[in-house]
Amino acid sequence: MFIRLLTPPCPSPICFAAGEGNCLIQTHFALHLFMLFLTLLKESVFFAINALVTNKLRTFLSLLGITIGIFSIIIVFTVIDSLERNIHKTVASLGDNVIFVEKWPWNFDPEQPWWTYLQRPVVDYTELEEVLRKSDGAESGAFAIRGNRTVQYKSSSIENVNILCVSHNFDRVKTFDVADGRYFTEIESAAGRPVAIIGDALAEALFPGFSPVGQTIKIGGAKAVVVGVLKKEGESILGGTMDTQVMVPVNYARSLVDIRNDDVDPRIYVRAKPGVTNDDLIDELQGIMRSIRKLKPLEEDNFALNQTSLLSTQFDSLFGIVGTVGWVIGGLSILVGGFGIANIMFVSVKERTNLIGIQKSLGAKNYFILFQFLSESVFLSLIGGLFGLLLIYILIALFGSSIPLEVTMTKSNVILGLTISILVGVISGFVPAYGASQLDPVEAIRAT
Repeated sequence: MFIRLLTPPCPSPICFAAGEGNCLIQTHFALHLFMLFLTLLKESVFFAINALVTNKLRTFLSLLGITIGIFSIIIVFTVIDSLERNIHKTVASLGDNVIFVEKWPWNFDPEQPWWTYLQRPVVDYTELEEVLRKSDGAESGAFAIRGNRTVQYKSSSIENVNILCVSHNFDRVKTFDVADGRYFTEIESAAGRPVAIIGDALAEALFPGFSPVGQTIKIGGAKAVVVGVLKKEGESILGGTMDTQVMVPVNYARSLVDIRNDDVDPRIYVRAKPGVTNDDLIDELQGIMRSIRKLKPLEEDNFALNQTSLLSTQFDSLFGIVGTVGWVIGGLSILVGGFGIANIMFVSVKERTNLIGIQKSLGAKNYFILFQFLSESVFLSLIGGLFGLLLIYILIALFGSSIPLEVTMTKSNVILGLTISILVGVISGFVPAYGASQLDPVEAIRAT
C-alpha cells in the first residue's frame, strides 16, 4: 500500500495578493505529510502484526528478551522508588530538624576503635534539662527510652510489645497523631501517673470493636489507664512503627526499667528553632555536652550527635548500587532482545524484497521504505516492553498486599519502560530498514 505525495494545487493570484498563498500551501503540505505518516504507520503495524501471527515462535523468542529486560529494569526501579518513599516518610516522621544525642553513632568511623564506643556513658535524663537550659538554638527537647514488656487486658495478652517511655515534650519533637483520646498532661508526665497511649494495631488486637480509652491494661504486671490511641501509621521499612507500641511517661517507667541501662537505648531529642540549621545546632550541642560531661579540650567526644540525613545518605548509596545492578541485568536482556528484533527485521526485509521493488518502481522514496520498516521494528519492541510492564502490574496486583510495603508502579517508570522499548526498536531496526531503503528497484523485483 502506497500513497504518492502530491503537490497541492497552486492558489490563485488573488490569494497571493491577499497574503494567503503561503498559508494554503503550508496547510496542504502539512495535511499530506500527516496522511502519509498515518499510512506508513498503518502499514508498519499491519506488517508487524502479520509477523507476529505468521512466525509466532520466532517472534515470541525474540521479544522475550525485551520483555525480560524491561521487566528487570522497571521492577527494580519500582521497588527502589517504593522503598525510598517509605524511608523518606519514616525519616520525615523522625524530624529533619531534630538532633539525636545518644551513646552510639549511626555512622561509625572506621578509624575509631569499637571499644571506645562501648566505654561511652549513656545519656541521662538530667542532661536534657542542662541542654535545654544552655541552648539558644533548641526549640524543644525530650528524653526517651525503649523496652519490651508483655501487655495484657483481662485474658488477652501480647508478648514483647515495644514500650516507649518519654518525657512530656516528646510530642513536640516526634510527629504523630492521637486518633482517639488525648496526649499526656504535664502533671501526668511530671508525677509519673500510670497512663498510656497505645498504637492502632495494639488497640485492635486487645480491644476489638470498642474504644480502649479509659480501660486499664497491665504493662509487665504494672497497671496503666489508656488515655489515647495513636493514628495508624502503617508498616515502616526501618521498623519501630508506633502502631504496635505503647507510650508511657518516663517517670512512670522508672518503676518498670532502669533508665540508665544501655539496653533501653536512652536518647535525647532536640528540635532546632526555625531558622537554625542542623549544623549550627550540632556545633552548639557539642559544646554543651562537652561542658556537661566536663571533657578536657584534647579529649574526644564520648557521645554521638545524629541526624536523619545520615540515614538518607546511607540508603541513597545502597539504592544507587541496586539500581546499577538492575540496569546491568536488564541491559543484558535488552541486548539479547535487540538482536532478536534485528533478526526479525532482516528476515522481514528479505521476505518482502519484491514488494519493496514494486513500491520503489511506483515512486516510493527511500525515506518511505526506511520509515516503514523502522516503525515495524519500534512496534515489535513496544509489544515486548508492554508485556514486561503488564507482568509487573500483575505481580503487584497479586502479591502487593502480602508484603509489608506499599509498592506502586509510577508514571515515570512506565514512561521509562516505553522509552527504552522505543529506543531499542529504533536501534535494532535501523540497519535492516536502511538496507531495505537502499535496494535497487529492478534488482529487488527480480529477487526470489
